[in-house]
Amino acid sequence: MGTTSENTHPVIVVGVDGSPSSRAALRWAQGQARLEDASVEAVAAWDYPPMSGWGLSVPGPEIEEAARLALADTVKQEQAPARPPVRQRTECGHPADVLLRAARGAHLLVVGSRGLGGFTGTLLGSVSRHCVEHAPCPVVVVRGTGS
Repeated sequence: MGTTSENTHPVIVVGVDGSPSSRAALRWAQGQARLEDASVEAVAAWDYPPMSGWGLSVPGPEIEEAARLALADTVKQEQAPARPPVRQRTECGHPADVLLRAARGAHLLVVGSRGLGGFTGTLLGSVSRHCVEHAPCPVVVVRGTGS
């Protein structure tokens, strides 16, 4: 365990949603990858917004594109110098489910302590808690500035 079939190096998967703690998690994952000669895969989950009122609105591919662009922007801002590029992946679904799928075969899963949907004052958000309890690999939870 700890490597993917297409890569002989360990893979560190990190959940990224743009929150301060996920940005800190991305930076931490890059530092750990440097120590372990591992690669980093940044994963962002997106989902369709819940329906409101009586109207039915089916959004097009713009939600997925927005998630992809937001992830790319965050990775660009947090990219460590002199490191190979961080692989990026966006997937539709609940963040905890997406991260657990991405962590299959990974060496390590890194998540922020709470993301954009977290309640102020909580130590561990629902996504990070779910990942800690159910991940198929070790999990590191990183607190962001002001978390």
